[in-house]
Amino acid sequence: MTTVIRDATEPDIEAVGALHLASRVTAYAEIVSAEELGGTTPAAMAEWWRERWRWERDEHRFRVAAVDGTIAGFTYAGPDEEPDAAVLHAIHVAPGRIGSGLGRLLLSDAETWFGTRAEWHRATLWVLEANARARGFYEHHGWHPDGATRVGPIGTAQVPQVRYARSVDHGAIPQKRPVNGR
Repeated sequence: MTTVIRDATEPDIEAVGALHLASRVTAYAEIVSAEELGGTTPAAMAEWWRERWRWERDEHRFRVAAVDGTIAGFTYAGPDEEPDAAVLHAIHVAPGRIGSGLGRLLLSDAETWFGTRAEWHRATLWVLEANARARGFYEHHGWHPDGATRVGPIGTAQVPQVRYARSVDHGAIPQKRPVNGR
């Protein structure tokens, strides 16, 4: 089995839409009713991603994880509203790949990218307050609730969310070498 994490391409977006919908339905089944999650299709999710990426591609990073050539996960990240912060807007793994380590690879890839940007000193993400599995995943990997909350839509439901944060590791930024020993 070969796993490759790479930049998303236009042909990947249909698979991302289908994966995103399947991931939401599985992850939120105990949190949001099927009726509230319904009303969208893989094609509609793909179109949403296509449009978002079209407008944000210069400032955001859209990555996919392909396992033996099949899209099995993705991340979407970029600048936060706070000037010194990045935000992980989305991280989704195909339901059949949960627990395989793919989520950790995707998270690590995003965190490494955050560290290449000197202006970012912290990273944030939003998670459904009732999504214990996701919250445990983030906490296991060094993310912590920072006290911010909001209520936002998942399908037609308005769902409480918690913001998680962590400091950005700038070890990935190449250090400038002194010129002429200075």
